[in-house]
Amino acid sequence: MNKIPLHHIHENLGAKIVPFGGFEMPVQYSKIIEEHLTVTKNVGVFDVSHMGEFIISGTKALDLIQQITSNDASKLEIGNVQYSYFPNETGGIIDDLLVYRIKEEQYLLVVNASNIEKDWDWVVKNNGKFGAEIKNISDNYCLFAVQGPNAIKVLQKLTTADLSKIKYYNFLVDAIADIKSVIISATGYTGASGFELYVANEFAESLWNKIFEAGEEFGIKPIGLAARDTLRIEQGYCLYGNDINDTTSPIEAGLGWITKFSKS
Repeated sequence: MNKIPLHHIHENLGAKIVPFGGFEMPVQYSKIIEEHLTVTKNVGVFDVSHMGEFIISGTKALDLIQQITSNDASKLEIGNVQYSYFPNETGGIIDDLLVYRIKEEQYLLVVNASNIEKDWDWVVKNNGKFGAEIKNISDNYCLFAVQGPNAIKVLQKLTTADLSKIKYYNFLVDAIADIKSVIISATGYTGASGFELYVANEFAESLWNKIFEAGEEFGIKPIGLAARDTLRIEQGYCLYGNDINDTTSPIEAGLGWITKFSKS
């Protein structure tokens, strides 16, 4: 069973640790309802560093992504994020994911932890006829979701970037908490406002600590996967393995809005 880089911190915080997606993950720190309400009314932080990240680059990057994902990635401008999924050869869903356009010819795909190996194999298999530059960086980055109405107040204390200008499903790459080149993404899977931060492992503990220092006046709390599940259920968001899988029709799953049968 894998451990996320800040596993020791969650143990020290008294989190209940359970297996999830091949990782030992903090499922709760206190009562689930308390953590749920912290996110909807205040601000909480999820360590979701178990998620997978792939970089797709080069002149054929977009061609590959158009081939393997359901949505139309040609619509993405630099700084945009898109929700999508990998359709399989029988009309089911390999995984759902986020697609980030980082540069003109560079994209970041963010996939579910339990499917990292399966998704990577799918990308490699389909890249044979494209020859895009692909790299699995899942082991190199941590991901923190700072969610709730006070999330922007907490994080704004740590960066000179104007976070109020980052629209929903958009991002920027900037310094935060004196750490350069952090992806600051106006996304999340809770239904609350907030941001997701992608940071290199070597800076993760420093960023985590500084987020909690900045959020002390707001009563910021760590939040586990149990509350993340109740929050996403409340919003009707799909969870791979529960609501969608390799045999699920995306149309029946309500994902017709990200299923593009023709693309630019």
